[in-house]
Amino acid sequence: MTETVDDLARTGVRTPAPEFSVLGVEPEKFTAAPTLIFRMGVSDVEEREVYTISLSTQILIDPARRTYDPPTRELLVDLFGAPERWSATTTTFQWTRVDMLLPSFTGAATFDLRVPCTYDLEVAATKYFYSLPGGHVPLTLVFSGTIFYKGDDGRLQLVQIPWDLSTKFRMPIKAWREMIDHHYVSSGWVRLHSDTLDRLRAETVARGLTSFDATVADLLAESGP
Repeated sequence: MTETVDDLARTGVRTPAPEFSVLGVEPEKFTAAPTLIFRMGVSDVEEREVYTISLSTQILIDPARRTYDPPTRELLVDLFGAPERWSATTTTFQWTRVDMLLPSFTGAATFDLRVPCTYDLEVAATKYFYSLPGGHVPLTLVFSGTIFYKGDDGRLQLVQIPWDLSTKFRMPIKAWREMIDHHYVSSGWVRLHSDTLDRLRAETVARGLTSFDATVADLLAESGP
């Protein structure tokens, strides 16, 4: 059975004890799909020779850790309900999970955590990001995985990352918007059922229009303000 860092610490064995931090975030420019790059730092006070870490990072959104103006609260009603219920509904929810292998290091190192993103507004995290006019997104990054390191006898050893290892980060919403604007210039993305898409296409042809956007605009104009 693989032991944890805490298990081995109680026996007096010196094992890697990594700590992670977020140094910054920026959109990745040269990629086919929207991606954010989290610049990460890892440090090990034991300064053991770490061959690699099979790292799994769960990224959570903590909506209760920031304030919202009235217009933003209106936009988030479909996500959190009426504002008077927000003390109970603005609970932490998952954004995404990323798995990767860290390169070898001793003592400390930096690495890039690439987070693929979607512009599907039916996804809770995307809906939340889209509704924020500015400021930051309160995140918690929770880490798990396996550390492969050089033991005192020179042999390969492995130990599990403690289950409670995490760090908080205030992600500027500006980074997410820059990424979306780069991939979807003045546009958005809406997922439609195939039957709905067929009807929309037929309506576009019937109206003599050249795009789905024009058809939807026509339909919305007919429905009134």
